[in-house]
Formats: sequence, C-alpha cells, structure tokens
Amino acid sequence: MTHDADVIVVGAGPVGLLLAAELRLAGAVPLVLERLAAPSPQRKARGVGPLAAEALARRGLGERLAAHGAAGTADKARDHGSEKGHFSAIFKIDPDLQDEPDRRGVWIWQPELEVLLAEYATGLGVEIRREHTVTGLAQDDDTVTLTVVAPHGEHRLSAGHVVGCDGGRSTVRRLTGFAFPGTAPTMTTRRAEADILEGADRLPPAGRQPRGILHYGPGMLATFDYGDTPEDREAPLTAEELQNSVRRVTGVDVTVAITGETLRVTDHARQAATYRRGRVLLAGDAAHVHSPMGGQGLNLGLMDAANLGWKLAAEVRGDAPPGLLDSYTGERHPVGARVLHNTRAQSALLAPGPHTDALRDVFSDLMDLPEVNRRLGDMMSGLADAYDFPYRSTHPLVGRHCPDLTFKAGTREEHLSRYTRGGLPVLLAPDVRPAGPWRGRVELVQVESIAYDGLDAVLVRPDGAIAWAGGAEPDVEGLETALRTWFSR
Repeated sequence: MTHDADVIVVGAGPVGLLLAAELRLAGAVPLVLERLAAPSPQRKARGVGPLAAEALARRGLGERLAAHGAAGTADKARDHGSEKGHFSAIFKIDPDLQDEPDRRGVWIWQPELEVLLAEYATGLGVEIRREHTVTGLAQDDDTVTLTVVAPHGEHRLSAGHVVGCDGGRSTVRRLTGFAFPGTAPTMTTRRAEADILEGADRLPPAGRQPRGILHYGPGMLATFDYGDTPEDREAPLTAEELQNSVRRVTGVDVTVAITGETLRVTDHARQAATYRRGRVLLAGDAAHVHSPMGGQGLNLGLMDAANLGWKLAAEVRGDAPPGLLDSYTGERHPVGARVLHNTRAQSALLAPGPHTDALRDVFSDLMDLPEVNRRLGDMMSGLADAYDFPYRSTHPLVGRHCPDLTFKAGTREEHLSRYTRGGLPVLLAPDVRPAGPWRGRVELVQVESIAYDGLDAVLVRPDGAIAWAGGAEPDVEGLETALRTWFSR
C-alpha cells in the first residue's frame, strides 16, 4: 500500500513542528496536520529550559532563539518580580548557584517559538496542512489510516506511523484508546490582560490570600483559585468569570474589562500509561498534562520530540536496532512522571491556609541552602535526568544530556553544535578508528582534548543524550556496544 507520508504528525505546535523537522532531517517523510487555520497567538508558555534550548542549538537555531531572550527575560521579571527560578512561586532558585550555571533556558513566548520552528521545519521540506481535523483513526500491522475533515471535505490519509502532538485533550490519544490515568484538578489559574475599572483600591496587596493567590498590575490580572474548577475549560475566559474568581480569592468585588489575551489552566496531572500503541505514538501534552508551575511543560514536550524523532526515522528506514522505538517510552515516561510528581508538590505548597503558610516559610528557608537550591534547580531544569540504558557504563555522564562542548581539533577550537546540524550522532575521540564501520551513520570527529573535566571522548546521540563516554583510558568495547545498541551497523 502506498502511504501519503511515512509519519503523520497531528498538531503543529512546538512539539509537532520539532518532531516533524527531526524526522525529515533523519530521512523520513512527515506530514503535519493542524486543525487551526492559523497559529494560536495565545501565550501558553513563556520559555524553554536548558535541555530544549540546547536541542535547538544543536540544529543551528541557537542564535535565533537567543535573539528573543532579552525581551522574554524582561517580561518574566515584570510579571513575577524576579529573574530567578521558582518552586511553587518561591522565587529563590539562583542560576549562579547551579552546578553548571552556563546551561540556561531562554525566555521566549510560545507564539514566537512556533514561528521559529515552523520556518525551520518548512525550510527542511516539511508540509503543514492547516484546517485539517482528525475525526477517525484505524491501524493494522502496516498502516495507520486517519479520517480527516478539511475545507474541501472529509477524506482519508494513511501513513506507516502517526504521532499525536495534539495537546492535553488529544484526539489521537482518545481514538487510539491510550489509558490516561492521573489526578483531578485542585485549583484553576486564570490570567488576563485586563484593566480593573472599579474596586482596585479595596484589593489587598498582590500575593497569597486566605483563599488563593492574586497577582495584578498595570494591564494584568491573575488568580490562583482553589475554590472553583470550571466545567468547560475550553470556553473563553470572560470578565464575569474573572471577577467571580477575584471575589472568591480576596472577598472583594471588582469590575474588570478584558483588553487582550486570556488563559485558563488547571493543575490536573495525567500521564499516558505508555507512549506507544502499535503504530501510534504520543508526545508533549498528548502524553502528559500537569500544572504549569515552574514552566516545565514545553521543555518536557520538546525533549520528547528530540528523543522520538531519530528513533522513529530509523524505524521508517528499516535499520532500527531491536527495541529502539520502544526505548522512547522507556526513557521519556519516567521523566514525565517526575515532572507530574514535582508539580503536584508545588500545587500542595500553594494551597491556602495557615498550615501551608507555615510550611512555605520553612521551605523558603531551606531554599537558602546552596545544596537545596541546586537540587531544586536540577529538578526544574531536567539537567539531573539520566536515562537508564540497556548496558553498563562506569562513566557518570552516560545517560545524561550533553552540553555544547568545546574541544580542540588540531589547532582549532570547536563546538559540538557545529557537527550536529545534520542530525547525526557524533563521536568526539582522540582515536575514532573503532567506530570506522559506522562512518556515514555517525559523525566521527578526531579531537585533541575536550574542555570538560573527566571527559576525553564522548558519543552523543541525535537527541543530545550521552551514549558512551571515556576518560584517560576509554573503554573501546563499551563504545562498540553503544554503537550497536543505538545505530545498527
């Protein structure tokens, strides 16, 4: 059977766009379907973490991403009153105290990121079809067939695989029958560009209130409301709903005029039991939803895409080692579970009441300890995450994500990101001959030295994960094991 694409990606948000680009870079032919006629202007997320920023830099997008950083940082400081990171709105996570302070995220609003990624993906030849809504899905041993409603009518499209990147209410997840267990919401966050026309003089200072949290300033109003969860979270946020939320949180009646963007989110936390069922896979919010506390969702979803893209492309090409595609769930599911865990903890630490107030005071004092500050920084950034690989390694960096290493090649000082734009894995080593049989499948770079303590040689997968690392006496047998495991000869 002739397919319309190797992989159909449902959803043209940041995760779907990056996944499609990764697939195309690795030789697969993706097709992206998006139900919206135009990209959403809604500022759902305001930045990417260090791992996602590094993933984009590996593809040559670092400078374009960084160009948004100054404005994004200023917006964040304006809205939150601090440039530091936070845990449960306690803004004390200090970037300068972290083990690797140079590995930082970039503050960029989601609409601007989508523009950047759409230009990158289409530049690689990725086709995006808008106003295409998936209404049906069936799969057999060889094919996934989608029923799609488009402006010209209903039709069917087929592919070898389908990936749902279509958000927290994923149609692909529902039609495929993925289990999606988790916890119900305990609070609702409402944020709007709005003016307070009446009652502003009666409002308490911004911050924690007896029944929730209130933030407001020139042209902005937000509540963290533990007293109400809307039945229809997709309905537009109205001035009346926002006024009612302010009353529940503060006891004060105000009159509000919404002047611009609105956002309503809850802290419900759910995760697909597996990220793959047959030829259908999930990534991003389709695979996991959680509170936006700490801004971890976009980083998590983009790293799903980076992990899945090269593996699924190898499956399409027919040269994937055994179990490669299943390693996507094996590696990414535990990472998602940890994010759900820490966002639940943050919701608990936000709950109103004197007992939680006391707990927050104690927790805030603990965050002044450098060790605690670093531990929370690692948790929120994902830098401490390490994949559990199916082979042993004595090097502590194996399974971690690699920074943009600086190294000496001959007389030149180079950066790892120069060699990763084509999407191949990269081996940096004083002697690359043991990897000779993988030449063409792996970028082999002979180096004099690497500017990273305890690292003399390293094999970096396309998603940035360190597959093998060596010290002064590198383990050649271990290198060959890693090469066979991830990149069949």
